[in-house]
Amino acid sequence: MPGKFIVTKTPKGFFRFSLQAANAVTILTSQNYSSLKACRDGIASVKKNASVQVEDQTLQKVEKKGFPKYEVYLDTAGQYRFRLLASNGQNIAICEEGYASKSGCLNGIDSVGRTAGDAETDESALGQ
Repeated sequence: MPGKFIVTKTPKGFFRFSLQAANAVTILTSQNYSSLKACRDGIASVKKNASVQVEDQTLQKVEKKGFPKYEVYLDTAGQYRFRLLASNGQNIAICEEGYASKSGCLNGIDSVGRTAGDAETDESALGQ
């Protein structure tokens, strides 16, 4: 069973998506979008950019990469996280759960690359 993008609507009326791997673990979550079309465009952007380069911001000397890219960083709790940035530099999506190790975080990025391209979109939670 392939992974899937799950589209939901927030209590304030925004749309967002999460990417779930085949084992139903959420590996990526989007920002809020004001319209369903914009949310669908965000999913298309993840699919297009799922296998881009990685900029490791945890290094003492960061090698800056151009957009689109993933950024790996440490959060305030000392957990590794990543975000996916589009060619215009906008944040498309992030991992919501922190990783204890950098290798775990990089595995999460690899999982997005393996999952996003073939993932179907599930909008059943919208109740349309």
